[in-house]
Amino acid sequence: MPFEKFDLENLNKERRKAIAKSIRTISLEELNKLGEELFPGADHPWRETFFRFITENSGATFHHAITSDGVNILYCRDKDKGMWFLPGTGKGPLQARGRQIMKEMIEGRH
Repeated sequence: MPFEKFDLENLNKERRKAIAKSIRTISLEELNKLGEELFPGADHPWRETFFRFITENSGATFHHAITSDGVNILYCRDKDKGMWFLPGTGKGPLQARGRQIMKEMIEGRH
């Protein structure tokens, strides 16, 4: 499956259950640690994007979830922005439908 654009719109039941089960608030400290693990080299092309996303929204609440197949989703509801990543494979911005699904999961409407 190509991961250039993660398709949250067509989530199967298994992925949706995993997101609902794993979604939680994640602290800035945890986000920074996660970023260091994901992008250990200063020259990684996504490192700056990841940490800028955190810095620009440092006063906001972030949520983290993991699908049944290991895709991590970060979502900032306050700014309605997010990103997905599969460690070592792919990363990208969370599209509009994916952000809507994350909102519903946070509100318990899954």
